[in-house]
Amino acid sequence: MFSGLQGKALLPDADEVPTKAQVRAVVPDHCYKRNTLRSVGYVAQSLIVTAACAATGLLIPLKATAMPLWALYAAFTGTAAMGMWVIAHECGHGAFSDNRRLQDFVGFVLHSVLLVPYFSWQRSHAVHHARTNHIYEGETHVPSVVGGRAGFETPGGEGEFAIAARMGGALHGAYQIFGHLTIGWPTYLLFGLTGGGKYVQEGKLPSNHFWPNGPFSNAMWPSSWPSKVLQSTAGVAGMLGLLSIWVAKAGLSTVLAFYGGPLLVVNAWLIIYTWLQHTDVDVPHLGADRFTYMRGAFLTIDRPYPPLIDWLHHRIGTTHVAHHIDCTIPHYHAEEATRAIAAAFPKVYLFEPTPVHRALWRVACNCIAVKRRDSDGKYVFVQPW
Repeated sequence: MFSGLQGKALLPDADEVPTKAQVRAVVPDHCYKRNTLRSVGYVAQSLIVTAACAATGLLIPLKATAMPLWALYAAFTGTAAMGMWVIAHECGHGAFSDNRRLQDFVGFVLHSVLLVPYFSWQRSHAVHHARTNHIYEGETHVPSVVGGRAGFETPGGEGEFAIAARMGGALHGAYQIFGHLTIGWPTYLLFGLTGGGKYVQEGKLPSNHFWPNGPFSNAMWPSSWPSKVLQSTAGVAGMLGLLSIWVAKAGLSTVLAFYGGPLLVVNAWLIIYTWLQHTDVDVPHLGADRFTYMRGAFLTIDRPYPPLIDWLHHRIGTTHVAHHIDCTIPHYHAEEATRAIAAAFPKVYLFEPTPVHRALWRVACNCIAVKRRDSDGKYVFVQPW
């Protein structure tokens, strides 16, 4: 099975990617300029839309018979709130403003409200960008390898195949989607699930985004980062404290209905983006002998998200290639940058036209584990059936 990439990601000449300087030469200079007032305007946009959706909850009774309405409320409000997540993400990349204090303040507050440890994630996400689709040093959605060698890859592909074979293709695909979209984000923050093998230390648990010391690995947190991790934890703890006060005054069911449901939807959107922007049946991962920063960036995939979703989420899914080439490009310039990159480098720019829901199903059913291909050293997805 192939995606709509028509095999571009696996062609031998796809390795002939441009340098960052060559990309910079074709992207207009103004695309790299940050406008603080414009960025703040997008914060206001996401806050207003989210607040408007949240206000509709006041019209829904807190009764079991109203569960379908609360599910719709969660879907709409969480989808709107994902825009705040994206703005905080932009702050973490330094693309929000030239005023770093303002930038970190906005990002810290927005992410803390969504129970995201801002600085911790900033660090691990920077590693993700620096090592996109690296089979060992990558971070998030790093696949297990059939015949994997500890210290070079993430072993365990055979075990993944065994589970898939027992469940069958369709059931395993549904299991993958359910697991990723419900517990994928919290298990990554707490236990480094799907992170790269490089950041796991012998005798310790994988990285934890809330505690940078034992019993967890500290390989992700060099230099001054442990103190920043604790600052991030304090921000999330503060938000949990506010939620506890709300629970004491209004009851747990109220908080779960108004806040918990939308938060689950925000987390699901995050996983959809991070999973689909870097994974498909014919998109490889690379070992140390094949990897370069630009090779990894050009293994990122842009996808056709609906216009309303694109507007709400500040085009994070349709301009992700440009974002990985240079994450300091503000989102409001990313569409123009994407057009320039696609026109100048059509052989290596990846746009996959399959509707997102169908692409999600294909990836869930078929992207289970990879195997190193001897002919070119790339790690490609193989099937257990």
